[in-house]
Amino acid sequence: MTKQRSFKRLVRTRMEKTGESYTAARAMLLTAAEEKPVLATSDDAIRERTGRGWEEWFDALDEWGAADRTRRDIARWVAERQGGIHPLAWNAQAVAHSYQLARGLRQVGEHEHGFTVTASKTVAVGVEHLYDAFLDEARRIGLRERTATRPKSARFDWTDGPSRVHATFAAKSATKSTVSVSHERLADAAERERMKAWWRERLAAIGTVRT
Repeated sequence: MTKQRSFKRLVRTRMEKTGESYTAARAMLLTAAEEKPVLATSDDAIRERTGRGWEEWFDALDEWGAADRTRRDIARWVAERQGGIHPLAWNAQAVAHSYQLARGLRQVGEHEHGFTVTASKTVAVGVEHLYDAFLDEARRIGLRERTATRPKSARFDWTDGPSRVHATFAAKSATKSTVSVSHERLADAAERERMKAWWRERLAAIGTVRT
């Protein structure tokens, strides 16, 4: 019951900040299909890691004026209160990111330089073969290579706009490997959704690669 009241309070606080209906605010705070939850972890877990629950962190950040600060500034402030840990440490980043999402200051997938979509695919081929298939010019529609380190990673410019793509490759075994893609600097949430579907299809095609 206490956890339920705690969650309802977060919903109402978000409503006040964003003007959303209760249903819309609640939906944003819940984990949506194929999306990361707005809150980085449970209230119990964040309390165990940081000594404070979500409401305590959000109340303290509100009082400090975090709504008018950047994510970097928020993470630095949290880090200082965590004994001077690095602002890029998980605790600081999780609190900063969750605060901005919960308060409606940032949308899911939105980062400092635009929106980001991530995707990955495991294929039943060796990592060298997967790397070659991904970088094959005939296959990589929309990608213009910037740098590449065989068979570990590659960076690309997206030919239809200013966004960029970073792909990493990892061997699971001699006959199985994974490609992970981060498409960054997308213009808005609509573009993120479009590219999420595009990468789903693209990696599905990569999944048909055979030796």
